[in-house]
Amino acid sequence: MRENTTKMRVGVLTGGGDCPGLNAAIRAIVRKGIKDYGMTFLGIKEGWKGLLEANAIILDRDNVSGLLVRGGTILGSTPASVFKKDIMLDKFIEGYKELELDALIVIGGDSTLGAASRLSDAGLKVIGIPKTIDNDLTGTDRTIGFSTALTVATEAVDRVHTTAESHHRVIIVEVMGRQAGWIAVMAGIAGGADMILIPERPFDIEDVCKHIKKRHETKNFTIVVVAEGALQKGGQATFKEGEKDAFGYATLGGIAYWLKDEIRKRLGFDTKAVILGHVQRGGTPTPEDRILATEFGIKAVTLIHENKHGLMVGLKGDKIVTSPLKEASKGRNVPPEIYSMSETFFD
Repeated sequence: MRENTTKMRVGVLTGGGDCPGLNAAIRAIVRKGIKDYGMTFLGIKEGWKGLLEANAIILDRDNVSGLLVRGGTILGSTPASVFKKDIMLDKFIEGYKELELDALIVIGGDSTLGAASRLSDAGLKVIGIPKTIDNDLTGTDRTIGFSTALTVATEAVDRVHTTAESHHRVIIVEVMGRQAGWIAVMAGIAGGADMILIPERPFDIEDVCKHIKKRHETKNFTIVVVAEGALQKGGQATFKEGEKDAFGYATLGGIAYWLKDEIRKRLGFDTKAVILGHVQRGGTPTPEDRILATEFGIKAVTLIHENKHGLMVGLKGDKIVTSPLKEASKGRNVPPEIYSMSETFFD
């Protein structure tokens, strides 16, 4: 049994897909909590699976040293799909109690924070930290991982320009973005794309081809950036037949190849497809992601010290803010005015 002590025991869990900045957040949580509040930290191994099994390790200054620049998550991760069965909720509560936690910090995207909200509603003290390269969570202007993914995608767009221009090609660059096109629109603007296709704005393939044909009257190449979840008008996203990802979603993929084939068939232009895939989620976090993760981690620990819970930390402008955890998974799409700004350069 736990000794009678005022020192708080706080669990830290990373759920869903990995992204750069998770380790930086873990480091900030532990360093701040130990130094200023004398807290004890348990890192939940393998995300939700670890909470089910009460599988955790002690986190201290030594084992979070050097994490600021390290990608991925030292704790491992599993999806929140286990929460689809209501009966499992009691099992997670049992794991929380078996670890003798006073609070739990959950770092994740919409599914993970949705699961965290259910734990909070059940009476556990939970704080959420938003991470997803898609940048599509309510309550924050930026999520951990987005800056790094955007940097990778922009560099890719920069690099294909020279090949497209040298060989008079159309190049389709497919980036991540299941329901929101933040990476596509921002990388497209930053990289000078000639057309950007996102889930929020269904496209007509005839209009796409007309635009490319008109452009090639004065230019000899075109760069199209497309989010993996981009929709045709009256249609649906492009999925890999019969496949599902670790979260139970039908696996997106192939919109760039479909566009390539249609453009070749309709226009006869030499067209190539480049799919960035998981390279957007890996590697060293950008300075912006390191700083954001640090700010979020420190705020999360401070909230626990103040006995506040059921909240998600976030960024609004240059201010670290909080919002109800239950609202985090509502989604956040690209505003029409931002997409309209990108259309200025579609010529």
